Amino acid sequence: MSDRHHHHDEHHDHHGHHDHHGHHDPHHGHPHRHNPTGLRHRLGHLLTPHSHETADKLDSALESSARGMRALWVSLAVLGATAVAQAVVVVMSGSVALLGDTVHNAADALTAVPLGIAFVLGRRAATRRFTYGYGRAEDLAGIAIVLTIAASAAFAAWAAVDRLLDPRPVAHLPAVAAAALVGFAGNEWVARHRIRVGREIGSAALVADGLHARTDGFTSLAVLLGAGGSALGWQLADPLVGLAITAAIALVLRDAAREVFRRVMDAVDPELVDRAERALREVPGVREVGQLRLRWIGHRLRAEVAVVVDGEATVRTAHAIAVEAEHALLHAVPRLTAALVHADPAPAPDEEDPHLALAHHAKH
Repeated sequence: MSDRHHHHDEHHDHHGHHDHHGHHDPHHGHPHRHNPTGLRHRLGHLLTPHSHETADKLDSALESSARGMRALWVSLAVLGATAVAQAVVVVMSGSVALLGDTVHNAADALTAVPLGIAFVLGRRAATRRFTYGYGRAEDLAGIAIVLTIAASAAFAAWAAVDRLLDPRPVAHLPAVAAAALVGFAGNEWVARHRIRVGREIGSAALVADGLHARTDGFTSLAVLLGAGGSALGWQLADPLVGLAITAAIALVLRDAAREVFRRVMDAVDPELVDRAERALREVPGVREVGQLRLRWIGHRLRAEVAVVVDGEATVRTAHAIAVEAEHALLHAVPRLTAALVHADPAPAPDEEDPHLALAHHAKH
């Protein structure tokens, strides 16, 4: 595992009875504090179609490194050039299998554009209108990516079905085979580059993208099967391989749409909630943990939580406990950059609920 550097560029708000500015802990981002569920998801790229989930693509390590951004744009250039070379052969040969692979590679290359824009926009400082900053631009980028994948799947499916209904021989079979190898070589080069840079800068997300490019390379090799079938005189081989590639794109679309939907709906891994609660209960002075909320702002997490402290504690003591509670959260929850901690007094016997004045608002 590699280090993730968490930049506490926002205020870390504690609410005992007032807010204060946070502090930066140089030990935050310990290499062993990654989300195990996320790790399993990334390793799953070896066996299953990849997901264009935005937070996984641009994690904090990638954010902090100009090399990571360069790797993103180099990948765009290489996959774009690969798609252009394949498109020339598509026009010459009429192969719908190669067309499907070309569209897939082009869509993968183009995903770097909205992600790059969202990344740059997300670094802008918060304003009085956008008080949480511009991190949600990544969610918009995720939607754009899903639409791009859907369009590529629909186009590849239309081309394959049309060829099934109207079979035609594929011309320039050697060129089709060569273009399939070009697709494999382009994806494999991008895979090696992303994996190498990702490991050097400590970005598990970039490594995962490299693994995904490697699986796409094997999709390109499937075009060779269509070319081989066509060479043997089986005209349906090419459109059938085109449909198989369309199915692979559809699986990618399903995973991407699910991840983007969860992000837009503020879903988080329940394990993160459990981890946060465990960390809070270990803080001296915290008697109970009340309602805890986590939400993504781009590829960063924010937290809101109420903790119960001694009802006789002074404001300074309650505030100190809140500070320590946030400190524990920052260490325990990967990618957490800010927390609002509210200190509630432990109820005394026969004491009226201090939140009673707010009860009627909760009904609306």
